[in-house]
Amino acid sequence: MFTRKMKIVLLLFVLFCLADNANATPRWRILDSGAIEWQIDGRLPHYDHIEMSGLKVSAVLRYGVNGDGQFVMERSMIWPMLRTIPNNTHASLMQRFAIDYASLLLVNGMALNNEKVKSICIDGRLTVVSLFAIGYQNTGTARNREPVPVVELTRSFFPSTDKPMLCERYTVKNISSKPISVIVPFQKAVYKTDPVKGVDGSYTIVTSIQNKEDCLYTIAPKESLTFDASVQAYKKGEKELIVDIADEEHKRMAFVDKIWNNLSFVSPDPVVNTAFAFAKVRAAESIFATGGGFMHSPGGESYYAAVWANVQAEYSNPFFPFLGYDIGNASALNSCRLFARVMKSDYKPIPSSIIAEGKDTWNGAGDRGDAAMIAYGAARYALAKADKKEAQELWPLIEWCLEYCKRKINASGIVTSDADELEGRFPAGNANLCTSSLYYDALVSASYLAKELGKQSSVSKEYARQAKVLKNNINNYFGSRIEGFDSYRYYEGNDILRSWIAIPLTVGIFEKKTGTVEALFSPRLWSKDGLLTQAGTDTFWDRSTLYALRGVYSAGARERAMEHMAYYSQQRLLGEHVPYPIEAWPEGNQRHLSAESALYCRIVTEGIFGIRPTGFNSFSLCPQLPDKWNSMRLNNVSAFAFSPFDIIVERQGNKMSDIISQLLFFTRLTHGTEIIQKEQISLSSLVQGICEEQKGLSQKNICLISDIQEDIYVGTDRILLERCLNNLLSNAYKYGRENGHV
Repeated sequence: MFTRKMKIVLLLFVLFCLADNANATPRWRILDSGAIEWQIDGRLPHYDHIEMSGLKVSAVLRYGVNGDGQFVMERSMIWPMLRTIPNNTHASLMQRFAIDYASLLLVNGMALNNEKVKSICIDGRLTVVSLFAIGYQNTGTARNREPVPVVELTRSFFPSTDKPMLCERYTVKNISSKPISVIVPFQKAVYKTDPVKGVDGSYTIVTSIQNKEDCLYTIAPKESLTFDASVQAYKKGEKELIVDIADEEHKRMAFVDKIWNNLSFVSPDPVVNTAFAFAKVRAAESIFATGGGFMHSPGGESYYAAVWANVQAEYSNPFFPFLGYDIGNASALNSCRLFARVMKSDYKPIPSSIIAEGKDTWNGAGDRGDAAMIAYGAARYALAKADKKEAQELWPLIEWCLEYCKRKINASGIVTSDADELEGRFPAGNANLCTSSLYYDALVSASYLAKELGKQSSVSKEYARQAKVLKNNINNYFGSRIEGFDSYRYYEGNDILRSWIAIPLTVGIFEKKTGTVEALFSPRLWSKDGLLTQAGTDTFWDRSTLYALRGVYSAGARERAMEHMAYYSQQRLLGEHVPYPIEAWPEGNQRHLSAESALYCRIVTEGIFGIRPTGFNSFSLCPQLPDKWNSMRLNNVSAFAFSPFDIIVERQGNKMSDIISQLLFFTRLTHGTEIIQKEQISLSSLVQGICEEQKGLSQKNICLISDIQEDIYVGTDRILLERCLNNLLSNAYKYGRENGHV
């Protein structure tokens, strides 16, 4: 039983976690540019890793600063379309390099030494600024001489947006009072891989300094020199690329700027704003131009040129229409086409993954509820993308997946499966909460989509009816008192709290919301790393934390959600492993898998703003403006037929105002999709309410006098009339005289 004593313990636990986080000095800080920076202090050594991707390459940079203040890095290179044998899920060409180009430079005829890293910055690039001395050490009179910095070296690392190449830029600045000479050597190493291990035989890997013919430079004080380097790979029939690295940097930063500006989140919390911006980049960059089309893939030195029912269909695809990134949308549509290609008329389980650039499949964990995942994601994507032709193409896949799930319903009205997305790592029984919840949401979406596609009304009504029945079955079958909380068991026989009890909240099933929220944030599940997968373990997967935060917002517990969202965002963006959400621990060593970043973004779109697609031209909106915020904005939303538009939420007195910006209104007018929704409303009540609201906003001691006749009704569009009246009164206050009256 959940007692008052347990509530006190829970509160103390949460306060302890949040206070502990507040007292810690973050290693990283946010710059005005939107980048994050680590100014090196005494907390050394420190090491981290980050993944960056382009259409033809991915790189995991393992970097850090050792106890002597020196920069260290290993490049783990992945070329997803250079396939190895056996050509399975993990068959991308991967090699690691630890080349130190700085050590090859000669300054005044001597090697650089005594490096001290000043700062490391992340903004779509990894940029390192260090000071170096030159000269003899530990010999003669130099033994007692403090090394004097002569050179400031800036190193930047980033992937090419469209070439199989990691790019590097080096800028040598003379910080001494005299000119210095610098020799940049010609350096090139060529590696040939084992032809027996490559699908296309031997692959060629080239590491090189991309310098001009002249290698000797004289640099005046305060002047600088820039040279470039790269790591690239290619197969037989291709050749080494000679490119302009400066141009590659420009294209990389143009991509980052585009993603940062699309779907821009503006709130009073700079950490959440910035974490959202970074998450968009990671979600969007991990798309590869494979032989099977654009494929959004998780990454993590394991998962490339392939798509999964949970990772792409369920996690990422519903997000891409909001972002307005054409390649992201193309990858979402392509993943659905790949799954549609392997549908069977006898309704055998659909594979969990399409691998090897679309040439093979993987179904090693059996049925994980994959059909429910695909139907959920495909239907939400189709509604938000609002492209009727695409939706018509996806409809057979959605129908097939829904029918498959229907055939898997047991006597209790719940969908059965062999496992769940954790593939047996933790028990899931033969019918789990995730699969049925996703199937429920897919039915709801399908009922909306059927209307948009002009299907017979009976189709939409039947899906809606099935959803209603399933919702009751979910509450009856899974609803349970677990460890004192009135929440859900994850499967029949489950008596230990699981983090996935959050998933009903994300699909609008709120009957157990109070107990579920309490359970999620109890000491049994919540830890310094987010949610534990199962109470009593030390294993955590960020995806369940990300689902939980979205669900808690959706359930209306915005203050509880905001506390934990702020804590989580601070840890992931500015803590010890930055700047993205991660996969799991201990498995995978907290890899920066891309779909987790998409899930973080959906906390904002679906949780904080409460957007739920209901048609090509419609969505429900239930914003959760935290009590300490007076406003928040979601700019350049690209979903739905009338995009782009902005959503502005403002606090007006004790109320909250939801404003779909004028851009939305005028865009609808331009496209001829703005429909006046006439209804009979009480004009008297509407005007009275607006007057009361505006009185509370007066800042110039202006007196509002109202004389409103009762029982006046009018047939009009309520939203447009309310907007008009609010504008009239707000302008009267804005331009009226101080101490005047309206």
